[in-house]
Amino acid sequence: MTKELIVEIGVEELPAIPFLKESGNIKVKWQDILRENSLFSECEFYYTPRRIVFYHPNFKIKQDDGFSEFIGAPKQVAIKDGKFTQAAISFANKCGITESELKFETINGKEVLYYKKPVAGRPSQELLGDMIEKFLLSLNFGKSMRWGDGKFDFIRPIRSFLVILGDEVVKFNKFDVDSGNSIYQHRSISYDKFSVKNAKDYFGSMSKIGVILDQEKRREKILKEFKDIEQKSGFDIEIDEDLLDEVVAITEYPTALIGEFESEFLGVPSEAIITSMKENQRYFPVFKNKKLSNHFVVVSNAIADDYNLIIKGNEKVLRARLSDAMFFWQSDLKADFGPEKLKNITYLKELGSIYEKELRELKVVKALAKIYSNRLNSEVGARYEELLEIAVMLSKADLTTQMVYEFTELQGVMGYYYAKAKGESEFIANAIKEQYLPSGEKSECPNGIFSSVVALATKIDTLMGLFSVGKIPSGNKDPYALRRAANGIIKIILNEKLNFNLKEVLSSLANGYAKFDLKQLENFIFDRLYTFFDANASIIKACLASEKGDILAQCEAIKALYEISEKSDFRENFSTFKRLANIIKDENIGVVNESLFESEKERNLNSEFKKVVAKDSDFKERLDDLFALKSVIDSFFDKVMINVDDAKIRSNRIALIGQIYKEFLKIADIKEISL
Repeated sequence: MTKELIVEIGVEELPAIPFLKESGNIKVKWQDILRENSLFSECEFYYTPRRIVFYHPNFKIKQDDGFSEFIGAPKQVAIKDGKFTQAAISFANKCGITESELKFETINGKEVLYYKKPVAGRPSQELLGDMIEKFLLSLNFGKSMRWGDGKFDFIRPIRSFLVILGDEVVKFNKFDVDSGNSIYQHRSISYDKFSVKNAKDYFGSMSKIGVILDQEKRREKILKEFKDIEQKSGFDIEIDEDLLDEVVAITEYPTALIGEFESEFLGVPSEAIITSMKENQRYFPVFKNKKLSNHFVVVSNAIADDYNLIIKGNEKVLRARLSDAMFFWQSDLKADFGPEKLKNITYLKELGSIYEKELRELKVVKALAKIYSNRLNSEVGARYEELLEIAVMLSKADLTTQMVYEFTELQGVMGYYYAKAKGESEFIANAIKEQYLPSGEKSECPNGIFSSVVALATKIDTLMGLFSVGKIPSGNKDPYALRRAANGIIKIILNEKLNFNLKEVLSSLANGYAKFDLKQLENFIFDRLYTFFDANASIIKACLASEKGDILAQCEAIKALYEISEKSDFRENFSTFKRLANIIKDENIGVVNESLFESEKERNLNSEFKKVVAKDSDFKERLDDLFALKSVIDSFFDKVMINVDDAKIRSNRIALIGQIYKEFLKIADIKEISL
């Protein structure tokens, strides 16, 4: 038999960001506890800043009846001289049975004492309190707080439990809170509790207490009101999905309102204004004709007849924030913008100051400039070396500014504006702004070879510097985001289609760092390729085994082999070449001597292979041509004996098929592929 179950855990306002990080696990963890207690049923999960809610349309009123199994000692231990031993008697006492009821069962090939005891299912009402307590303690929000006399830990103090099964209130006391049939209303409505009778009454009461329980409906309301504002005003509201998630999580009855600030603040870089809006106030920026407007949208959690006072209050708060931003901006413009102050900022104890990091990056840039000189000259002109040096030495200068001290996420961005204000070229300013790109999985790459070289230098120095002092990621730990730096290098190389021989680059720069294992760093960077391609891992492993030092070439090889591996005939074709690779696995492959050929099959295979290698082809075409040799190779295997008595003939035939394997090896080691 089942009934409706409604569970509401009332809390003080939940902090949005830690809650949202755990929110994807909340329903899962509750259902895990339901399974543990043999009470699993489908449920709906809702949340507001003041409540966590589960609704079960069909919840069992008691556990199903079941059995407890007891397994005891083996028969040879349980019986001695035809009598039950003390081990058997203890087993009987444990099971609550007499010696005459003792029986043996064969389990895993052994006869052992065995007893199956029927267990009646317990009423759900007896279990729910402990289940809810265990569920709450399983949640991981990163930080917790204590309240009252400090006995309890949770992200915020727990203030109420409402658990109603059918029409019956489930009674328990947890966290010093008695469960009941009442819930807290929206604070704009009342501070008094509101009583409900059952699940239907609970959901019907939401409009009365000023709460939109369903987080998706709150989102829909916000987005509809955004659209209404846009249609009435002609503005465009920038919808940051993360910020929208946060606003949904901190409101119980959201209302979108538009406010205004003085246009003089638009003299501050737009990124600083937007960051101040989002980070400090959770406002949404507004644009007109793709330019930032002196308006903003705030999502209020208040319920009021007149929202003018709420709008004016938010305008006042934002005005103070923007006044600070304007002061920082104007003060920074008056100050020197250069690398000297960076000498006083420590990058890492073992690696010195940020100024010293810039000097190392400059060496990296100069090395890369030699490799990509033609492209740099084409994009920037003959002064590219001079401009690169200025860009690198100014790249971290904004770390000493008041604006970046206040908004650390604007580093690089503010450097762009300060460089422009000081009259530096667009190339330099853009390189400063884009030095940290790509900053994430969906982030854009730097635009152009000049900015890309500066960004590569930043990441290469970070990796080489930290590896040289032993700060190497292990397991899930990567405190210096070195995996992101390595991913960034690969993304830039692919975006700009740069030939980049990793081993050569690292070796040429190694004397600028404490001695460390360059091969370890090389492998670390190449291992990132496993996350770049949605391919069988053995495909990537096979390409990496070919030890092409060039990152771009490795990526192109993986892409080519992956595309071919997706063809319907690949498995059949592959079997032939796997056999070929296995034959010459432990052999020394010599040079083919055509004068030693004894059959037409040998001559034909050699001739067809020479046609393949004579062509100037990319990886994809070369692989297609090599796999097209299948029929010729199969014919060779069918008609030609490799392991003949004549050592010269045998070695020559090994060399004949070995040259095909060696050609494959320029792209991938086919021995490493597993299907």
